[in-house]
Amino acid sequence: MLTLSSFVRLISSAVAAAGLVCVLAQPPAAHAWGNGGHRLVNKLAASSLPANVPSFLRSPEAIIEIEYLGPEPDRWRSPAEPELNAAQALEHFIDLEPADALGPLPHRRLDFEASVFASGQRPEKIGLQPWETTEVWERLKAAMREYRALDARHENTRPVEQAIIFYAGWLGHYVGDGSQPLHTTIQYNGWVGPNPNGYTIGHQIHWQFEGPFVDANLHEPEVRAKMTPAKAIDGDIFDAYVAYLRNSKTYVERVYQLDKADGFIGAGSRESREFTAERLAAGASMLRDMIYSAWLESAKPVADPYAVK
Repeated sequence: MLTLSSFVRLISSAVAAAGLVCVLAQPPAAHAWGNGGHRLVNKLAASSLPANVPSFLRSPEAIIEIEYLGPEPDRWRSPAEPELNAAQALEHFIDLEPADALGPLPHRRLDFEASVFASGQRPEKIGLQPWETTEVWERLKAAMREYRALDARHENTRPVEQAIIFYAGWLGHYVGDGSQPLHTTIQYNGWVGPNPNGYTIGHQIHWQFEGPFVDANLHEPEVRAKMTPAKAIDGDIFDAYVAYLRNSKTYVERVYQLDKADGFIGAGSRESREFTAERLAAGASMLRDMIYSAWLESAKPVADPYAVK
């Protein structure tokens, strides 16, 4: 005989199961490249650093840790940490169309945010990707400068080495995001506005491209083969990074063209696999060059911030 308490437990179990099904049925959030792609970008960058970068940063242990940290900022995007999620979700992308409508991008985050608010908009609708990336790069550079100072005094460098590895891995996430064209545009997950070419207006393209397709089809050898030679980044790092984002944006329509030809379903096509490998390689190459440039820049003397004026 079914008692009242048993009936309540049965209903509760059914509701919980239904809730679980609903959760599992929800499309995953748009996290550029997914876990596998971000790990691949970081691993390739860390394992191709020039020989004049400190050996601890090129060690197998460091490469494993930097690879693991590739998806780290996406691990902060859970409803279980709502304040953290809200504060940093806008740092993974920038919609360049509305950003450029406000004028030249300023180097400082707060200046951009002020212009966004003055226009009656909010930063979370446009994104702060280049500022977050530059700020993490500057953290990396500062830690490398501290490493040089400690090493010159023959002091223990182990703690700052750990900081450098973390900053390099953290940086990699945003640089990887920047190589995904759909993280640079209002067309980030289904075409909006005039659509004469009949591109998808559904909300599956973003994740299908960067998640399941990458995980099923992209591997280290073919991506590594498309990386550029290591080099130092000339000039201002913010300007160089924005130019990198603008280059990524030129491929937005190509993503939609490939999607229209079912290029991201199953094994896709040779063209879609080649294109995706090129984008991942662009992220890995840029990350490697930004880490290398941080190391070179960290050798430049700076004023002591604690010195009495």
